[in-house]
Amino acid sequence: MVASSASLLLLLTLIHQLLCVSAHDLLSSGSSLSVEDVLHSPDGTFTCGLHQISPNASTFSIWFSDSSETVTWSANPLHPVYTRGSKVELKSDGSMVLKDYNGQIVWTNNVNSSGTQHAQAQLLDTGNLIVKSKDGITLWQSFDSPTDTLLPTQSITAATKLVSKNRLLVPGHYSFHFDDQYLLSLFDDEKDISFIYWPNPSMTIWYKRRNPFNSTTNGALDRLGHFLGSDNATFTAADWGSDIARRLTLDYDGNLRLYSLDKADRTWSVTWMAFPQLCRVRGLCGRNGICMYTPAPACACAPGYEVIDPIDWTKGCSPRVNISCDGNEVKFVKLPNTDFLGYDLSAYHFVSYDFCKNICLSDCKCKGFAYWEGLGDCYPKSVLLGGVTISNKYSTGTMYLKLPKGVEVTKSSIPYSQPFGPKYGPNCSTTNDIYIADYLDTLNSGQSVSKFLYFYGFLSAIFLVEVIFFILGWLILRRERNQFRELWLAEAGYKMIANHFRRYTYRELVLATRKFKDELGRGASGVVYKGVLKDNRVVAVKMLVEINEGEEEFQHELSVISRIYHTNLVRVWGFCSDGPHRILVSEFVENGSLDKILFGSEGSENLLGWKQRFNIAVGVAKGLAYLHHECLEWVIHCDVKPENILLGENMEPKIADFGLAKLLNRGGSNIEVSRIRGTRGYLAPEWVSSLPITAKVDVYSFGVVLLELLKGVRVLELQKNEDEDVKMALGRVIRAFTGQPKSDGSDQSWTADFIDTRLHDQFNNSQARMMMDLTVSCLEEDRGRRPTMEYVVQMLVSVDEDTKTITG
Repeated sequence: MVASSASLLLLLTLIHQLLCVSAHDLLSSGSSLSVEDVLHSPDGTFTCGLHQISPNASTFSIWFSDSSETVTWSANPLHPVYTRGSKVELKSDGSMVLKDYNGQIVWTNNVNSSGTQHAQAQLLDTGNLIVKSKDGITLWQSFDSPTDTLLPTQSITAATKLVSKNRLLVPGHYSFHFDDQYLLSLFDDEKDISFIYWPNPSMTIWYKRRNPFNSTTNGALDRLGHFLGSDNATFTAADWGSDIARRLTLDYDGNLRLYSLDKADRTWSVTWMAFPQLCRVRGLCGRNGICMYTPAPACACAPGYEVIDPIDWTKGCSPRVNISCDGNEVKFVKLPNTDFLGYDLSAYHFVSYDFCKNICLSDCKCKGFAYWEGLGDCYPKSVLLGGVTISNKYSTGTMYLKLPKGVEVTKSSIPYSQPFGPKYGPNCSTTNDIYIADYLDTLNSGQSVSKFLYFYGFLSAIFLVEVIFFILGWLILRRERNQFRELWLAEAGYKMIANHFRRYTYRELVLATRKFKDELGRGASGVVYKGVLKDNRVVAVKMLVEINEGEEEFQHELSVISRIYHTNLVRVWGFCSDGPHRILVSEFVENGSLDKILFGSEGSENLLGWKQRFNIAVGVAKGLAYLHHECLEWVIHCDVKPENILLGENMEPKIADFGLAKLLNRGGSNIEVSRIRGTRGYLAPEWVSSLPITAKVDVYSFGVVLLELLKGVRVLELQKNEDEDVKMALGRVIRAFTGQPKSDGSDQSWTADFIDTRLHDQFNNSQARMMMDLTVSCLEEDRGRRPTMEYVVQMLVSVDEDTKTITG
């Protein structure tokens, strides 16, 4: 009886699921998809809907049902929408529209078929989303606008291309499309120019086995795993055959890879790749960077250069010194087995080393030269891009880098690849007409093998002994080398790039802060200490308190913070998560927090002038606008106040402690957040009224900061007596603002009554009135009437530009 009841319950559940799937096979005109709704392909392989790339951000995408993280197409990768309240609508004329939670149109398929009355959207078994008329005519399809992936039967044409994207769907600088000779190629799209890096640009078209200038431009991957282009570009999956889900993806590291899905464990494996050696991808380590194998692909800066952004190595390295044009003031540092591909000032053959050196010395544009001993090939370089160090006979010569004589270069700072580790090569069981692995030597007969067996065995024994000594030396130098290289994570049997900022050990930070001796300040989130890292970088080390999240959740939130970068936000360099210790490592900002200078005495030497105050208002507004409107995570600060606004060398503002609200949220509710993040005087009314917390709480706090910049006193000091609370004091000031005449004249007599008396009436009237108007609107009780930070920035910038125009 129990067994039959269980079987009946299972049957009803399956029927319910099937009904739900069939109900979402088609999207009829007038219908919409929200985050709770999806479209399924008939066979269930693909799913379409609002795909969450973070807890709050979504894109309208198509993905594999068995691998939800594998997105094959996205409509709005550059403009994700807020997950709740956003929807995709299909209109009767065939137009499909993606709207954000506030009704703003983010994307449309640009279809307007006046004769269509009953359009439908359907996700096919191929992964193609189509919009068709009632007569079955296709009005639009996602296959015509690929992102970073081609699916079987999907064509790439002269009008389409693949663009690399990272995990959050942010576009990279690599692309795959037809070039001006109608040849399928991989491009490194730099700011000024695009470079072809596959197939090898140094080879002729005929050696590449390509056919240029075809009348048609088309390429497609079939269901068996074979790709064929109109230019004769062709390759085949190692697991060639039917009934396998595949995708051809241009990954963020610039490598084009063919993937196959293992349905049993839902994992992807690489069955073909354009570059078995990842360091051959152009621009992988950016300008002045060098790619090496350790044995994993890793990046390092050339001697005399330092990394620009440890999170994104493609930005390269910047010079630490100026190189003189005087040949007597420079020297050349030898980088064995290293070359920088391209940007040759000229090429010389059968010349001596001294000749090549003198050529570089005589040209100020020359950054160094590559020289092949034995061949006499000489290549002076104008730009150090595409750096690679590989130890094999087909790779590189020796690079001689031009540096000032006074620069000391240690042996450990010279990047080099290790001659051991996994071999990066294609699957030898498949035929690849484009890539020829000519470094794989083959012997002609068994007799040759027998003849050289003992000789090669003897050489192998000697080599093994050398490798052992080499490993011992490498282990000794490993710690020093970690300072200038970035390791990458393993994926699908080879190494992939990972965008994670630096993880520090607790011991490192104890040494950097001299046992946390120099305290800079403390607040609800923790205590901040000053520290100096091994590379002499001065940092602020924040010891977080009351972090009860697990390690995985903690690192996820930190990964969100690490991707946030804006000139008006404090840059976070890394973190520590050793046992109970949870620490953030940020840039050190010279002049400390705004409150220490703004609320100083009248005789203070650091009294902020009007121009500085206005610039601080603009900078803070830009930083908050970036957090609210440009970040993929829609970060809400939750504690905007002068103590969390730091001032740089030139008094430029930088917002600190952003992204901590979620880390410090013990209970997950708005009430718990308010207890931790709220500061009396800066709290928006919704914190205590059980309303959902949105970015408008930051707008309210910013309005209080604007008022403090105008008055030069803390908001708590506006209270006239003990019976008047902060809310009443703010209301009184706002009524005083709004009760003044709205004259556009230059008379600032009444405006001066609301400006810090320490300025002695030295302020800009137009800027002051704009700040007053914004203060009033930001401090609205009804959050719906408060402006967005984008609008605040526009108003402040507009009045600043008008002022410059008048004074100019």
